[in-house]
Amino acid sequence: MGEILRKAVEDRRKNLINKLIIFNVYQKDDKRLWNLTLSELEYEFKRLHSQSHPHCNIGAILYK
Repeated sequence: MGEILRKAVEDRRKNLINKLIIFNVYQKDDKRLWNLTLSELEYEFKRLHSQSHPHCNIGAILYK
């Protein structure tokens, strides 16, 4: 079971690293990116995603 979890974590890390490279914030050969933990990668991705979303600073639309 430990090996399956380890592979899932590594796959998730690679997925997030690829997404962060697509955001053009990091370069493919940037060592800092590859040294981040899964939690750090998820935080960085969520931070960048919320900044780039067109409605990030607008509250929900309320219908009355």
